[in-house]
Amino acid sequence: MKTERLNFFWKVVVAVSTVIGVFLSINMLFYIHLFGINPIQNAYLIYLLGCFMPISFLIFPAKKTQTSVKWYDVVFFAVSVIITVYLGLQGKRIIEEGWDWNAPTIPTYFSIVLWALLLEALRRTAGLVLSLICLVISLYPLVASNVPISLLQGQSYDFLTLARNHILSSNSVFGIAYTTIGNLLLGFLVFGVVITRTGGGDFFFNLALSLFGRTRGGSAKVAVVGSAFFGMLSGSAVSNAVTIGAMTIPAMKKSGYKPYYAAAIEATASTGGTITPPIMGSAAFIMASFLATPYYHIALAAAVPAFLYYFGLFIQIDGYAAKNHLKGLPKSEVPSFWKTLKDGWYYIFAILIMIAFLGFLNSEGQAPYYASVALLIIAMIKKETRMSKKQLFDMLLEIGKVLADIVVIIAGVGFIVGALSATGVSFSLSRELVAAAGDSTFLILIGGALTSFILGMGMTVSAVYVFLAVIMAPALIAVGVDPIAAHLYVVYWATVSYITPPVALAAFATASIAGASPMKTGFQAVQLGSVKFIVPFFMIYNPAILIGRGEPLETVLSIVLSIIGIFMIASSLEGYLLGAGALKIVERLLLFAGGLLMFFMNLYLLIIGLVVLGLIYLFKNKVSLNVNKEKGQEV
Repeated sequence: MKTERLNFFWKVVVAVSTVIGVFLSINMLFYIHLFGINPIQNAYLIYLLGCFMPISFLIFPAKKTQTSVKWYDVVFFAVSVIITVYLGLQGKRIIEEGWDWNAPTIPTYFSIVLWALLLEALRRTAGLVLSLICLVISLYPLVASNVPISLLQGQSYDFLTLARNHILSSNSVFGIAYTTIGNLLLGFLVFGVVITRTGGGDFFFNLALSLFGRTRGGSAKVAVVGSAFFGMLSGSAVSNAVTIGAMTIPAMKKSGYKPYYAAAIEATASTGGTITPPIMGSAAFIMASFLATPYYHIALAAAVPAFLYYFGLFIQIDGYAAKNHLKGLPKSEVPSFWKTLKDGWYYIFAILIMIAFLGFLNSEGQAPYYASVALLIIAMIKKETRMSKKQLFDMLLEIGKVLADIVVIIAGVGFIVGALSATGVSFSLSRELVAAAGDSTFLILIGGALTSFILGMGMTVSAVYVFLAVIMAPALIAVGVDPIAAHLYVVYWATVSYITPPVALAAFATASIAGASPMKTGFQAVQLGSVKFIVPFFMIYNPAILIGRGEPLETVLSIVLSIIGIFMIASSLEGYLLGAGALKIVERLLLFAGGLLMFFMNLYLLIIGLVVLGLIYLFKNKVSLNVNKEKGQEV
């Protein structure tokens, strides 16, 4: 965490601002109206920005080499607070008097300043590339009517009107994506920090170790399961890879995995956390708002694809262990399952509380706060997990850092949505995309996959998702694709860049821990994570694998066949088939093709796929029997 540059005074400022922001969220979501505080929706969202954007100038330095808060950081902090508090107090007037189109002089100029400050905060938190993209697109409405390409032409605005529309309307910075933070996401981010700070990360890692540590290649399987648990709580691929990788990569290398392979396993497993329920990444919550769908519907739909992703990875590392005769960890290094569960049962209990509120009590925004309070109470009662004042203070700082990061990113990405919506380009692009593809779903999918991948190199998953949710997802829905499948497709492809060269942030991060070649690690991660390239297409063509998107019997059958298909594909990629041994190149190609056929709900194709699998088993076992007979005769 980047609080090393903060002295005690600035740490207190960050902590106080975080407490105020979380209080505002709880006060709004639980309808408490404590101390008579009851801001209307737009004022509440502005105040949230006022709590977390200013502290981003304290936490994140203007240059990486800076080790203390500079005078201009303080100026940016103070000006951000003044502007957001002023605009928040004017929340009712903003709506009643239509300030997004015709505001008085002071709020108009405040809008310009806040526009610039938000872009600078975005540069610090998410990097220069995303900040520049948001800057260019936010200015696009100034010239939209003069663009020579008809596809990109739209309504133009003068600079002052554009500034007001970006800051004072509910279509840009404070649009759907940002509203999701205030009404839903913020509590889940708090819960993620609370569960990791109280020892949840260690518990889930030890739980995975107790389950899989002694199996062949056990250290790698622990990395996969542990990273899945940790990733679904943090929602961050890179931080997950670094945090868990520091423990798992040395253990995998010690067990016999090559450094680049160990690093690739951890990178691939960590990346899956952003698509794994119950928490997933921020994009999933924004998706729920875009689709006007309860979040638990999104989580349910995403469960099977996430399982298939990890199942495919699991089969590959098991095959690698079998081929290379790798053993599990010694019994002395593996904790007892029941003792681990007994010591940390309350972490699972907290997650179950959250799931209960999500799925059965329809309290999505409140659910993570109930779970966080339950977890904190139990953790403080237990002597082993009781936190000191300093630990509680550090947890507040971590919450502040996480929330400042996501609030700034989502608010900044709002410029993209606002500019495209105000000009009308988002609708024309979607319409023209369908026309150019000739109503071909496959062509739109390929175009979307490439766009997601390219944008993912310089933008966060949330940013890529928001951008394509207003352009490509409507095009897919227009040609008959299931809405949730269309939006999940975008999210999956947005996360691919984490493990795909030339960027591969997660793979490069784990390569440095393993002392391996970054590019070699990246390409190995592509193989291990190949399921992420395949599953999105089958979500589109067979949405029944998404729970709740098909008839129960159809869903069950689709899931079973998908598991068989992933088993075949993963086995072919690694070159080892469980129960049959190592595979030759022709056998691998046949098995891969047969695995793909299992995703199509066509009786003839399914039969062909199953026949391929059966014939390979028969052939390999027959060869094995003949070899054993020959050896017996020689003896």
